Amino acid sequence: MSKSENQNNKPLYILVNPQDNVAIVVNEGGLPKGTVFESGLVLQEHVPQGHKVALVDLDKDAALVRYGEVIGYAVRRIEKGSWIDESLVQLPAAPQLDELPLANKVPAPLPPLEGYVFDGYCNADGSVATKNVLGITTSVQCVASVLDYAVKRIKDEVLPKYPNVDDVVALNHAYGCGVAIDAPEAKVPIRTVRNIATHPNFGGEILVVGLGCEKLLPERLMPDLDPSNIVVLQEHAGFIKMVDAIVEKADKKLKKLDQRRRVSCPVSGLVVGLQCGGSDAFSGVTANPAVGYAADLLVRAGATVMFSEVSEVRDAIHLLTPRVVNEEVGRALINEMKWYDNYLDMGGVDRSANPTPGNKKGGLANVVEKALGSIAKSGTSPIVAVLSPGEKACQKGLIYAATPASDFVCGTLQLASGMHVQVFTTGRGTPYGLAMTPVIKVSTRNALTEQWHDLIDVNAGRIATGETTIEEVGWEIFRLIIDVASGRKQTWADHWGLNNALCLFNPAPIT
Repeated sequence: MSKSENQNNKPLYILVNPQDNVAIVVNEGGLPKGTVFESGLVLQEHVPQGHKVALVDLDKDAALVRYGEVIGYAVRRIEKGSWIDESLVQLPAAPQLDELPLANKVPAPLPPLEGYVFDGYCNADGSVATKNVLGITTSVQCVASVLDYAVKRIKDEVLPKYPNVDDVVALNHAYGCGVAIDAPEAKVPIRTVRNIATHPNFGGEILVVGLGCEKLLPERLMPDLDPSNIVVLQEHAGFIKMVDAIVEKADKKLKKLDQRRRVSCPVSGLVVGLQCGGSDAFSGVTANPAVGYAADLLVRAGATVMFSEVSEVRDAIHLLTPRVVNEEVGRALINEMKWYDNYLDMGGVDRSANPTPGNKKGGLANVVEKALGSIAKSGTSPIVAVLSPGEKACQKGLIYAATPASDFVCGTLQLASGMHVQVFTTGRGTPYGLAMTPVIKVSTRNALTEQWHDLIDVNAGRIATGETTIEEVGWEIFRLIIDVASGRKQTWADHWGLNNALCLFNPAPIT
């Protein structure tokens, strides 16, 4: 709610689809009992901002419809104008995966957007980069503290000599030993670490620090890596010698990276990741649709766009399988859903494990409602490929990159897939960031943007109050992606140096 809207305090609700029998309250602070909307609807009780109000009388077991889809069933009779909190919504069954239509409504290609470029770095392998960073990866968590010490020395003593290098990043992770290294699913964390180490923003300069006795030895992690690019701590006499070895090799890498310069690159070289965290009921009607519009613009410009988060896609999967380009891609998408269903079953949990308390406070009743809002980030383009967790993106267009919904794990896996820039929508607010790539924060509500004025990059909340449109915010996001990728603008997360640790997804056993 904007300040001007607050002054008028005109009661507003958002009806997404004409078939919906619930709507969400727009006004900051919610609305009190007795409030009368222009439609004539009268609130029977206080309804918090973003929460659902019944537009009609609903009998017990009646379907509750939002986005034109059933989000649940009424636990008891609900009168018109009443607040529908999560306790009144029974979770419906998930879509049956073996009965889904495949590639029967493939969207026609949108007109291409030509001539869009950004200032990036060209790599020898033909990839492009948005930052010029030295990444130093670890083969095992045991060495993380030593590497952190070395990186501090590098930043203090060495990096100032190389003004064209943006940063030095320690790629620490909680993997490498005490794990079932030969288990089938160990391929997920191993390829994630390997693919992050070869991220385009590192310019092909790879440096690995290992201990010497771990299961994931550096030569297993990077089989083709020259031994001169590896530091094994157990081969050195004392702590200072370990650190000196890392600093010496980093100096040589930084000297090479310092020669890189930004040049004009086609936007088609970009890989953009989409994610949401701290979602609320506005996510699916403001920020996510605007990001979806920007995603379509990126696809039209020839770029690669990834959306993820299996558990926040699973309950809306029936809306995605018709959009895949062919049955092969459709089956791959279904297989990722099945894999995760089994993963949750083995853990003894069900779909009700998502959403979070904050999501519910923001008006999301269950994972079905959350998923329907989440997939709006994908826009309207056809889905051209599906990636398993941590796989590299190798195709242009819209890609589904399977990941858990956890912000940190999803971000880590999208980095492994080659993401240059991440666009992150939030309704509740989170300071989340990544050291390797910039994260653009898009707020779902005006109030959050005003509260977190120095953390939010784009305010999509203006859509809810009618101050702007999805299309206008979509273009704003698209242009900001280009400016951020070019280094002309800095996200707030990068401005403050906010970044979360890498968090690997390891579905294999720990021994």
